[in-house]
Amino acid sequence: MLIYNTTYQVDDDINENFLIWIRECYIPEIEKNGILKFPRICRVLSHREDGTSYTVQWEVESSSLLHRWHMEQGMKLNDEMMKIFKDKVVGFPTLMEVIV
Repeated sequence: MLIYNTTYQVDDDINENFLIWIRECYIPEIEKNGILKFPRICRVLSHREDGTSYTVQWEVESSSLLHRWHMEQGMKLNDEMMKIFKDKVVGFPTLMEVIV
């Protein structure tokens, strides 16, 4: 099992709107596809004073399925996020393998 994690740095002035969009638009749209499962949103605890960081995590069975999802849906959703939030949200993905 793999965990697909994306960490987002979010400007304070759009923080609430970002969380609403993630919960009400982004996650439900991804769940329709069925490749990524069991979403989880986490706040990253840090001492930074500018913005808030979140992670959105999903379980996925294989890197080939993740690649398929990225080509079919992921790039479109990322483009949509950039149109809505512009440079006020910056994200980077990490793929992790569950060991235990």
